[in-house]
Amino acid sequence: MRDPSCRRSWLAASCLSLVLPLVAQSPPLSVGPVFPHLTVMAPAAGSDSETGIGALVPWADRLWAIGYVAHTRGDGIGLYEIDERLQMKLHPMSVTGTFANRLVHWESKQVFLGPHAIAADGSVRNIEALTRHRLTATARHLRDPAGKVYMLTMEGLLFEVDVATLLCTQLFDLTRELHLPTGAVPHFKGAHTAQGRLVVANNTYDEREYLGHRRGGRLAEWAGGSWMILEEEPFVEVAGKQNPTAGAAYGNTLFAVGWDRASVILRVLHAEQWSRYRLPKGSGSWDHAWNTEWMRIREAQTERYLMDAFGLFYELSPLVYGGRLQGVHPICRHLRIVPDFCHWRGLLVLAGDQTDNAVGQPQSGLWLGEIDALWRFGKPTGEGAVWRDERVLAGVPSDPMLMQGFDRKVLHLTNDGERPVLVTIEVDVLGDGRFRRYGCHEVTGGGGYVHHEFPAGFAARWVRLVSNGETVLTGHFVFS
Repeated sequence: MRDPSCRRSWLAASCLSLVLPLVAQSPPLSVGPVFPHLTVMAPAAGSDSETGIGALVPWADRLWAIGYVAHTRGDGIGLYEIDERLQMKLHPMSVTGTFANRLVHWESKQVFLGPHAIAADGSVRNIEALTRHRLTATARHLRDPAGKVYMLTMEGLLFEVDVATLLCTQLFDLTRELHLPTGAVPHFKGAHTAQGRLVVANNTYDEREYLGHRRGGRLAEWAGGSWMILEEEPFVEVAGKQNPTAGAAYGNTLFAVGWDRASVILRVLHAEQWSRYRLPKGSGSWDHAWNTEWMRIREAQTERYLMDAFGLFYELSPLVYGGRLQGVHPICRHLRIVPDFCHWRGLLVLAGDQTDNAVGQPQSGLWLGEIDALWRFGKPTGEGAVWRDERVLAGVPSDPMLMQGFDRKVLHLTNDGERPVLVTIEVDVLGDGRFRRYGCHEVTGGGGYVHHEFPAGFAARWVRLVSNGETVLTGHFVFS
């Protein structure tokens, strides 16, 4: 007769053989869309920096993420790869630094992520000359798009990199080319190539810009000759369609996001013509160069763009018809810093920059969820001005301010000039650029004030203001 203890041992071993594969295949711990193990962490002691995830790219059957620390200080952070079972590991070619650049270069079948060139089979090479630079953007080359790319550093150095040899050549110091004011700390963040030009963004901004004592921000373009400054306001993102084969079909539209103390500025380049729009700020907590890490416009799904700007996510169409931007609509208000986002294996993935050494061990994680979950974030609210203590000329319309997508809308008008003026409110209902008179208000001089509440349910794409006289005006909208 078999020993009962042997019987029990056999049963236990049999059950264990069945359970172990299930344990190995069990899903990782998650708290809603947050997976604690998908976190980049700096050493608990000795870290004097933040730790964020600067860029994400689906490539070579996995998700790649590049971590960053501030001012290249820190260690233990680098290039991460995440597989289909959400297992994350630090790649052996990792370099700890300040990186937030990404580009899929289809001609060479490589992804450029930080100082790394990742081949289609997942093998990694490093651009050794750039590992100690704070890389913030990679863009297609104007004259040799198949053989070279541009790389921009936060300090404003623009490099040309050979995609085969990875040899790089410095082309410009943009702090000099774009005449940044003395004492202005360069903070170049975005670059993109479209319509025969390279466009770059610098978001230098602190109290001196707010008070009007300095103008250190820049949006500028280069087509092979001299650089042209388009804006002296802080700009943080320049983006557009990356696939070179889609340029003709999509018009290769380019978007640039910046701001001033009045509101968010959205510049659009289409058919080689620039247009300018205003968007509300979801929060005033972003009003510093460092606080905007990083704000992005990305193709989150095929032919579907998302834009993150000043605490508001937007839908954004890559198409511009008749030279007019129509497809921009607010989704939600949020406080999360989202340095990058992408779509991977059916999930929207949001990078993060969540804690630094001021509150303990620096760390940041990933958010993975369905894209429609964004509509369950905070309801869209914001405020912004088309004029803020600005000298306005008679008959010259303001920039259009986005109006659609918000429930309640209020306009505040002040006149700090000496004479009364009549301010006309004009609305673009269809988004086709045809503004029609909605109403008007007389605003007395010497600090006169008027406010207007739009009726419940009133909707238009854009709103702008026109004064009948020269004066100093504020036209501030509150959307809730």
